[in-house]
Parts: sequence; C-alpha cells; structure tokens
Amino acid sequence: MKVRARPYRMAARAAAAEETGRRLIAAMQTLFAERPFEDITVEDVAARAGVTLRTLLRRFGSKSGLLAAAATEGTARVEAQRSEAPVGDPRGAIANLFDHYEEWGQVSLRLLSQEERFAEIGEITRRGRALHAAWVERVFAPELVRWRGQARKLRHAQLVAICDVYVWKLLRRDLGLSRADSEKAVLGIVEALCARGEL
Repeated sequence: MKVRARPYRMAARAAAAEETGRRLIAAMQTLFAERPFEDITVEDVAARAGVTLRTLLRRFGSKSGLLAAAATEGTARVEAQRSEAPVGDPRGAIANLFDHYEEWGQVSLRLLSQEERFAEIGEITRRGRALHAAWVERVFAPELVRWRGQARKLRHAQLVAICDVYVWKLLRRDLGLSRADSEKAVLGIVEALCARGEL
C-alpha cells in the first residue's frame, strides 16, 4: 500500500503546485490590468493569489519572472482566440477582433503605455504586434493576394492600423460607442477599403 501511496501523493503535490502557479499568474494578470507595473509588488500578487511570498519567489523567482509567465499564458490564450477568426469574412473577423479587445484591450493599453520604460514589457508588446500583423495577414488573405510589392505592403499596413487596439479605444472609450456600433464603424472602413480598386 505504501508503494502505491507515494505516486499518488506526488501527483497530488504536482497538481497543487500547478494550481498555485495558475492562481499566481491570474493574480498578476488582474493586478496588471488595474495598475502600472511599478505599483505592483510581489507581496500584492501573493496576497491576491492567497499564497505566501516564499511560494511565489520559489516558483517564479521575481516579479519580472512572474510577468513573463503571465504574458506567456496570456499570449497562448490570445493566439487560440484570434485563430478562430474566419478567413475572407470581414464581418466575422471584426467580431473576433472585438471579442479579443473587450477582454484584453485594457491590458494591451497598459502594456503599450509602459513598453518604453520596462524591457520585459517591450518584449511583450513586440510579440503582440507580430501576432496582430500575422492575424491581419491570415484573415485578409483574399484581399492582400490582389496586391504585389509595395502596394501589398501598404494595404497590409492599412488593415493593421484599422484593426489596432487604439481604434478600439477611440471608439469604445473616447467616443463612448456601443460595441455593436464600434464594430460597424471598423467593418465599414474595412469594406470600403477593400472595395477600392486602387491604393
């Protein structure tokens, strides 16, 4: 019986450690959406997650280590969600985009506001821009295939800009539009752009 109990206890400890890691990552993500990075302490994160500071440091080493882990987990979720956007369907693509921004827009804006002050945040935003550019490349492939060379590069840049998080912020936050009206606004610009026969 003792021989059987040991693997069980080891599995239980591993599962508990995994759950603790998830709670710490979720706490960091939540706190990051609420306040600037420099105003977050490891003590805050540990308290929010309901674990000891020692546990946090043993698992992630530092606040920067925890931020990196939180960014990796968040990026995986974003990639999975954004990958569901249909190709060649601007309405479906914009709906997918707004699903993303409604959940992650605040965090994205927080990251962008601090990217020049913290190298670790700058690395996160660099990866985010690459992910966004790749999303545009994929979902608008039927439009982009019509163009070559510099003209294609310009059309891609236009679509990247129209679908940027700052456009979401302008419509939803600054102008106070509903999500439905904001989606219509972006979709209208995209459709008008794609309907043009020239740049």
